[in-house]
Amino acid sequence: MKIGIIGAGNIGGNLTRRLAALGHDVSVANSRGPHTLKELAEETGATPVPVGEAARGAEVVVVTVPLKAVPDLPKGLFDEAADGVAVLDTGNYYPQQRDGRIDAIEDEGITESRWTERHIGHPVIKAFNGTYAEDILDRPLPAGSPGRVALPVAGDDEAAKTKIRALIDELGFDTVDAGGIDDSWRQQPDTPVYGLRGGVDEVTRALAEASPERKPEFRG
Repeated sequence: MKIGIIGAGNIGGNLTRRLAALGHDVSVANSRGPHTLKELAEETGATPVPVGEAARGAEVVVVTVPLKAVPDLPKGLFDEAADGVAVLDTGNYYPQQRDGRIDAIEDEGITESRWTERHIGHPVIKAFNGTYAEDILDRPLPAGSPGRVALPVAGDDEAAKTKIRALIDELGFDTVDAGGIDDSWRQQPDTPVYGLRGGVDEVTRALAEASPERKPEFRG
């Protein structure tokens, strides 16, 4: 599968490593340019590209950049993507720690992934936002293994969600359907499932226990 990854930080870098190792055709981009990705490319065999080319021909595109950087992504980013491209959003809103106040999230009460959708002009599937980056390398297990970690996956496009859940299974993790993007507050920072290294039952229970109210430290 052709996969584009936008963002080469901890999550983006480790997804590049794993997906390339699984045999996928991976292109990776960051805000600083392809020349800064030479070491990652040599390590993984992934192709470093400018951000505007990361989605070209891709069946899956991973957007894993700070929320404050989302409005800076190129317009028409997915114009040359494959038909039915699934966009995976790993982002989180950290107003005090990193992103500053985002009025639409604070005043309208929309989820951070809905806000991201508005800016990139494409539906997203939210996953990996509460995953420790090292777990992508260290905790994969075959399907059916005891102790296999499960990830919540939210999104409105059922075909795209199915594609992303299959890819996560290939990466070595179970998944739990966390509903649509308007339900994705259940997996935002400081919810019970955020950072949880649990199985399907634990993740399902944690999603059900979530509160939609953001604590003061996660408000702008």
